[in-house]
Amino acid sequence: MLQTNTLQTDGARLPSAMPMQSDRQDAAGIGELIKLALVFIRRQYLVIIFTIVLAGAVSLIYLRLVSPAYTAQVQVLFENPRAQFLQKQSLLSEPIVDVTQIETQLQIIKSQATAAAVIKLLKLGDHPDFRETRPLQSWLLSWLRRWRSNPSEAAQSATPEQPSEAIIASFLDRLSAGRVGYSHVIEVAFTSSDPALAAEIANAIAKAYINDQLEAKFEASRTATSWLRERLRNLGEEALTAERAVEAYKSQNNIVSPGGKPIDEQQITELNTRLATARAQSSEAAAKLSRYETLLGADPTKPASIGNLDAIGSDAMNSPIITSLRQQYLELARREAELSARVGRDHLAVVNVRNRLREFRVSILDEVKRLSEISRSEAELAKQRQQEIEKRLSVAIAQSRLTNSAELTIRDLESRAKSLRALYDTFLQQYMGSTQQETFPISETRVIFPASAAQTKSKPKTKVVLSFGLLGGLALGLLLGFVRDVMDRVFRTSSQLEAALELPCLSLVPILTLPKQQRPSARLQQTQEDSNQRILSAAPDIHRAVVGMPLSRYTEAIRAIKIAIDHSPAKTPNQVIGVTSALPNEGKTTIAASVAQLIGHSGKKVIIVDCDLRNPSLSARVVPKAVDGIIEVMNGDRPLEEVVWRDPRTNLAVLPAVQRGPVLHSSELLSDSSICKLFDRLRQSYDYVIVDLPPLSPLVDVRVTAPLIDCYVLVVEWGRTKIEVVQHALHTAPTISDSLIGAVLNKTDIKAMARYDTQRSDYYDDSHYVRYGLSSS
Repeated sequence: MLQTNTLQTDGARLPSAMPMQSDRQDAAGIGELIKLALVFIRRQYLVIIFTIVLAGAVSLIYLRLVSPAYTAQVQVLFENPRAQFLQKQSLLSEPIVDVTQIETQLQIIKSQATAAAVIKLLKLGDHPDFRETRPLQSWLLSWLRRWRSNPSEAAQSATPEQPSEAIIASFLDRLSAGRVGYSHVIEVAFTSSDPALAAEIANAIAKAYINDQLEAKFEASRTATSWLRERLRNLGEEALTAERAVEAYKSQNNIVSPGGKPIDEQQITELNTRLATARAQSSEAAAKLSRYETLLGADPTKPASIGNLDAIGSDAMNSPIITSLRQQYLELARREAELSARVGRDHLAVVNVRNRLREFRVSILDEVKRLSEISRSEAELAKQRQQEIEKRLSVAIAQSRLTNSAELTIRDLESRAKSLRALYDTFLQQYMGSTQQETFPISETRVIFPASAAQTKSKPKTKVVLSFGLLGGLALGLLLGFVRDVMDRVFRTSSQLEAALELPCLSLVPILTLPKQQRPSARLQQTQEDSNQRILSAAPDIHRAVVGMPLSRYTEAIRAIKIAIDHSPAKTPNQVIGVTSALPNEGKTTIAASVAQLIGHSGKKVIIVDCDLRNPSLSARVVPKAVDGIIEVMNGDRPLEEVVWRDPRTNLAVLPAVQRGPVLHSSELLSDSSICKLFDRLRQSYDYVIVDLPPLSPLVDVRVTAPLIDCYVLVVEWGRTKIEVVQHALHTAPTISDSLIGAVLNKTDIKAMARYDTQRSDYYDDSHYVRYGLSSS
């Protein structure tokens, strides 16, 4: 209940704590990576240091053996320094300098033609710096040339005027050229063992390149000038012939006016202009006449009949008669309004004024009618003038159609003549510029910084070689260390053992280091009296370590195995314990003897049984004088009490196995019913029965011991036993793997564990044991 409430409380706090936990996890992840890297370096530091030292030594040897080389550099500016007047007269266009053009110039500098020119100029074919380099490659090249070419070609290629391909190849290998940044400056460098020679060759390369550029431009200018001269002569003749043809055709067809245009074209243009004017006048007169007719159609008795008098235009406004009548009419209209207001509209005086107003309106309309007749005459006259111009235009157009063919021909002749004359003028200008350009020797390139003899060597660079050597050694050392870590398929940590075997790691048993005076001899000697009484008076010190060093780390590891046996998760008493391993020499016998010694020293009755019938190493070390053993007890030849040996210090009993000859059917002996009866007697007589079993991989004897054993303990040697071997051994013995309570990592190098088990590195510190009076042994 308490655990459930705690989980619920933690769940309630989880959302608010998630950002903090995420930050902690990130920090922990980075810390783990750094810790893993440091631990990896601690594990493989010897390999890394050795590789770095080896790489440094190789670098020093290389610096000692390789002769120094010096590099001379010359800078060439690639631009267009042509004078302004020559730019206008230049035959060839001035392209914009781009990356492609600069790259082309770099390839020209590094070409074989430039190399051959410099070699011939400085006579480098006899120089030892070029003659002695790469003899194997030179021999191979000469042999290939002789094989692929006939003798005449070989003789021709070996002429003294032309350098050999080997010398040119050696020259080009030492030559480099590149662009300086994004500028138009080209840097040419040459490397040689002689600094003065390197500077001389670099300057000669720049000079040869500039001379080649000048020669190429002169040759192009001469070729262009020659072609232009011939072309100008042809163009002049063609232009003169075309101009004469134009004049002759004009004279034959009489189609050119003094103004330079055809007569028909001029006449049609004039008639079109006059026709447009006549149509405008006719339209204006017709509109004016329409306004007059609209005004005359009104009733003169009504005052509104002269309301639109101003709409007829300027004629009404300029007529003095209409102006006078309108003034009198307006005066009478004013009097009528005053009298009507004073005496009324029906008064005789008002009626008389109204009658006079009607008379004035009639007079105005009569004058308008007279102006209308004048406008009608003007409209008819404009209409007649328009019709006459249209007739003349029709006649001119009809005549113009007859001369279209001649006009088209003359236009084509004139266009061709003008084109030829313009082309002739253009070529003449280019010819003059090309002629001037031949006398102005200037190149697009110039040397801005000549080469000088270098004071320091360019290669090999000591700092660079040493740096690359040390860094390469470091990288190679890390790689080798990583490969060693990957290929290290042995058990190193308890977590690795538990993950690979899916078994709990019962204990990490350190490698046992005994004092010099306690180191075991090859064969222990016992007295005759001890042999007769079957007493272990001189057992090996390695088997007595838990008794002789009770406060050591080794003894604590054996106690952990004892606790695991007594408190196994199966909740069943483990009285008979089998100790085995995957391979021989993993220390299973020592572990079995140590566990038995620890149990016996604690006061319990314990017996250790040597069931490794084919190789009874326990019996050979502990009771080398034994005459009878477990096989004789099983066969009924000897009773159990007369075969068991005892240790008077710990009351430990030992049931040995005496090998009188090769045991061919050991598995049948271990599966016989007699051995089951023997183990039943041992269960009744002893509190613990420790069984030293043979290994799993070489033999199958362990597989038949399942009915005899309550639980098994698997011993694995640290840093030696392969993971795949142990996995395969357990896979082939499923009855054994099901009864395993755990595995023991034996012969563990505790000092090295901190380099492998990064999570629990502090666990292996000896200071924790010293605090409680324990020792690291």
